[in-house]
Amino acid sequence: MRVLVTGAAGSLGRVITVGLADRGHDVVGLDLVPAPEGSTFAWHEADCADADAVAAVFAALSTGGRLDAVVHLAGVPEEVSLPGELTSHVITTAALLDAMVAHRVPRLVYASSNHAVGRTPRAAGELTEHALPRPDTYYGVAKVAAEALMQLFADRHGLDAVACRIGSFMEEPTTVRALSTWLSYEDGVRMVEAALTTPAPAFAVLYGISANTRGWWDLEPGRRLGYEPLDDAEEFADRIEDRPEDAVEAEFVGGPFATAEFHRPALGD
Repeated sequence: MRVLVTGAAGSLGRVITVGLADRGHDVVGLDLVPAPEGSTFAWHEADCADADAVAAVFAALSTGGRLDAVVHLAGVPEEVSLPGELTSHVITTAALLDAMVAHRVPRLVYASSNHAVGRTPRAAGELTEHALPRPDTYYGVAKVAAEALMQLFADRHGLDAVACRIGSFMEEPTTVRALSTWLSYEDGVRMVEAALTTPAPAFAVLYGISANTRGWWDLEPGRRLGYEPLDDAEEFADRIEDRPEDAVEAEFVGGPFATAEFHRPALGD
């Protein structure tokens, strides 16, 4: 598949682009910054919040053959102001979806987040794809809205759109919470490739975690799409020490995000 990856220079993007290329996909990177040193991918520099810039990238790509899908990883990965979050996650997603419709690109795979349901109490039991939106921050609100846009374009335009509610994507887990929420680098690539290649998913949600012994998110939605995680955070459990904040982080799905202060602009901002 020929795949455009936004946020390709980020921590997630660097892993996913290489992983997809290793699996035979033709990867094109898109980011605000130049390609990382040593990158072998075709590359475009543009702000995904700028619809005209996004349209120009798609127009340029259309001269080189069919684009099969977009993997949207771009966005601020932390809590900022509400306008900032909406621009970073919703406006960018809308710009990409509009360009996809205009150029007949049939599939979007989106890096959503567990923070879309982050204020759900852990006591509620295993979290399924049917959980109602319950964001824990403005960041989570923006992820909910981006998922809603994907649903809209799937319904209105027949696009396939998979929202991957990613947990803790890192080389190895470093906290007790991450023993439940960890997504390994290798499973992250498996997840994205499954979302890219599963037949006709329409709009679908999966939880982006590894096969963690302590996991409390339902893996079945991902398995229905062909995502079969192989790694388990438990192999790192003996390296992780208990911390005073572990109890608070275990209270809600979103962990520390669920109890953090919102970003409120200072007077005059």
